[in-house]
Amino acid sequence: MRVPMRWLREYVETDLTTEEIAHRLTMIGLEAESIERIGSEWDNVFVGRVEAIEPHPNADRLVLATVEAGDHRPTVVTGAPNIAVGQKVALALVGARLIDGHYEGIRQITLKASNIRGVRSEGMVCSEKELGISDEHEGILVLPDDAPVGLPLREYLGDDVIEFEITPNLVHNFSILGIARELAAALGIAWRPPVLADLDAAPLSADLVTVANPEACARYTAAVIRNVTVGPSPDWLQRRLRHAGLRPINNIVDLTNYVMVEIGQPTH
Repeated sequence: MRVPMRWLREYVETDLTTEEIAHRLTMIGLEAESIERIGSEWDNVFVGRVEAIEPHPNADRLVLATVEAGDHRPTVVTGAPNIAVGQKVALALVGARLIDGHYEGIRQITLKASNIRGVRSEGMVCSEKELGISDEHEGILVLPDDAPVGLPLREYLGDDVIEFEITPNLVHNFSILGIARELAAALGIAWRPPVLADLDAAPLSADLVTVANPEACARYTAAVIRNVTVGPSPDWLQRRLRHAGLRPINNIVDLTNYVMVEIGQPTH
């Protein structure tokens, strides 16, 4: 099971490092197999804002983008179809280590300044593949509007993920909340259970769901949600699912997977 630390720390407040958390949990029977540091190689990648876009003088499918990132304001040549003025983007500067977005496999490159059709490009606006987040490379990664310009991307999107081997006798820990409870108990501190708002729903007919075996299922709760628009999930939810090892599909599928990972309850 993959446990992202940002997610876990929402429910357990501790100053322990990722390694110390892994050790404490291993000592009580939750074996930590590995630690992945997402964003550890983003050493020269920042949150940027697209200030201006101009046509490339020598190429119809390329544009010149001026991107601000704190003290940096490079001109970047790009052919990304979804770039727009005002967007928050992942700006890689010269020297950044990235994944080659045009290579079918995984090949790391070090970004260099280059002349592209006669115009010097001093950076790159990155796709998810170039950052190693996913295989998506058709367009650039667009960050939320509140992403802080100039912040190193690893501080904004980076995370540590511990991979645990959960044995059959500890299936009650097969969730973020399960791991959080165990960690809090091991540290002798209180954990923060999720705060759930009351559901404003009209009473449903008792005939909606029939429990065939009340001894096996003492309670079944259901609600009908109408007028739902299927579409992409919010960025933060997609990011959490990816860090947990799941591929985002759409808001409905992602929601059920999110609930499964967080509380350990499959819903489909």
